[in-house]
Amino acid sequence: MKNKAITPRNEDFAKWYDDIIKAARLATYSSVKGCVILEPNGYAIWENIQKVIDGMFKETGHQNVNMPVFIPESLLKKEAEHVEGFAPEVAWITHGGNNELEERLCFRPTSETLFSEYYANTVKSYRDLPKLYNQWVNVVRWEKETRPFLRSREFLWQEGHTIHETAKEAEEETLRMLMVYKKFFTDYLAIPAVVGQKTEKEKFAGAEYTYTVEALMYNGVSLQSGTSHYFGQKFSKPFNITFSNRNNELENVYQTSWGVSTRMIGGLIMVHSDDNGLVLPPKIAPRQVVIIPIGSDEKVIAKTEEILSSLKQAGITAYADYSEKSPGFKFAEAETNGIPVRIEVGPKDLEAGKLVVARRDTREKMDISLDTDIVTYVKDLMEKIQSNLLETATKRRDALTFTAKTMDDVKHIMETQPGFVKAMWCGDTECELKMKEIRGTKSRCIPFPEEQEHISDTCVCCGKPAKTMVIWGIQY
Repeated sequence: MKNKAITPRNEDFAKWYDDIIKAARLATYSSVKGCVILEPNGYAIWENIQKVIDGMFKETGHQNVNMPVFIPESLLKKEAEHVEGFAPEVAWITHGGNNELEERLCFRPTSETLFSEYYANTVKSYRDLPKLYNQWVNVVRWEKETRPFLRSREFLWQEGHTIHETAKEAEEETLRMLMVYKKFFTDYLAIPAVVGQKTEKEKFAGAEYTYTVEALMYNGVSLQSGTSHYFGQKFSKPFNITFSNRNNELENVYQTSWGVSTRMIGGLIMVHSDDNGLVLPPKIAPRQVVIIPIGSDEKVIAKTEEILSSLKQAGITAYADYSEKSPGFKFAEAETNGIPVRIEVGPKDLEAGKLVVARRDTREKMDISLDTDIVTYVKDLMEKIQSNLLETATKRRDALTFTAKTMDDVKHIMETQPGFVKAMWCGDTECELKMKEIRGTKSRCIPFPEEQEHISDTCVCCGKPAKTMVIWGIQY
């Protein structure tokens, strides 16, 4: 049965996205334009994301810290390229109470300057290195156009900031954290992300170079889902972050930063969900199983409690819906909220010696015997759901990945069925700007050498000799 509260995604994708968020009670708007309230269902997903990734960070030797939310204007301006890149999005504080501040403070749009100041005051010797720090915080960027999870004026994220003794160590760190993100996307979010390097035009403001995680949404639009930046000494020199090296000489440290945000929740929605509501991979779903008793028969309740206890003891996040709503309403609500597995316990089913199990990804219903080891069955089913979501998303991404040799090819793809477009590039920014004229098409990433393909000898835009293959796309 179609969920009437949700606009079909093939009819109006943007409206469908907003309807999913509303119907699944993930977020709602606040009184400040561009700022959202994360509701329990939405924040629980973020908590799970945070728990998993934070564990991955700690396995790689990183520690959590917390920097202030305010940055003095003079501190922000120390790295010219950085401040120029963020200036249009900075929110400023000019008064404290009734008094005008001597110096403006900005709400952090990112924290490179804060970490740089801290490192400059604390690092003295190579023996103090590396510093592998991360923080889980909120940031403010005064975006002109906003949409829940995708772009908002305040959002939650993590930002790692590390300093190293050598350029080699810092560059290895930049790549290592990119691959941590890719593994998380694949193994937990079931999203087949593409990774590579940003062009000079699209790199992070103040970085020597930037790596990116790019995911393709159901409608063929690309979502930049995470980034990892190598700064070299571009921050350490203006901030005077020096250390006494192994030759007892003063040297500037080598620096990185990397981050992901609640934007990933938007990606989850747009990759996996359907016209009946949210679809979540079991590994990241806050509630993996719902048990729905049909009626209040003693045997029904007893069996419900038995199943619930077994699943919880096995570490599966399960709950029983004892609300007074009708069974049909409960089924629909579980689907809307993206609960991966639904178990129905009814008196007629018990008499027949069975349970009914439904999986959210395919909406398939199965009858299983009461003698079935429910824990083993559910664990196996969740693995199948997780694998199916990744396989389905991978097939869709591959089907929406095209090659283009001419600008006419690019135009045809983007105006009919957008997706990832592989095309050769000469390296000139002018050609990037020319591509942007086609529905805002931008370079998403330059694939790593092992992923490079030779599409043609010439640039798709200007016809000059090509230097590399680039993946292009329309972005959120």
